[in-house]
Amino acid sequence: MATQFIDVDVRPTLRAGGEPFGAIMAAIAKLQPGQGLRLLATFEPVPLFHVLGSKGFSHVAKEIGGGDWEVLFSPAATASVDTTPAKPASDTGAWPSPVQEMDNRDLDPPEPMVRILAAAEAMANGEVLSALLCREPMFLLPELAKRGHAWRGGFEPDGKTYKILIRVGAAKEAA
Repeated sequence: MATQFIDVDVRPTLRAGGEPFGAIMAAIAKLQPGQGLRLLATFEPVPLFHVLGSKGFSHVAKEIGGGDWEVLFSPAATASVDTTPAKPASDTGAWPSPVQEMDNRDLDPPEPMVRILAAAEAMANGEVLSALLCREPMFLLPELAKRGHAWRGGFEPDGKTYKILIRVGAAKEAA
């Protein structure tokens, strides 16, 4: 039986500076057996490949012109959908001051995530990275948890800047 694809076009959301992760995950959660997701985006959503791959989806991506991409996410026979968001660090103690600060507000996805992960990998366990972003980093959070890093974050009083603190290796140490 061929996979029936449900269309999700996140290009308008991305062009308006929004974060489409919630809409994508809601669409994934509503898929019926034999259905897949046809995603239209303004960039190749490489971080999403890993997120949905860990939920049992394979993908085929192609550029469709003008920098836009079409990605077909097909479910594996035993795919399970877990839409539980990554949780921030549960410790309430003081963290050390950041040894590195990044301002990624002017970068288009997925560049902020790529830069943050690269910087974190170059840091020693226990060190803290501070980063400013123009949206909540929905793709980044599960990656941080998967790599054993703890994080704290939220929107600044301006309502436009998301500040995240990442403590390298802290989640591994707590386990």
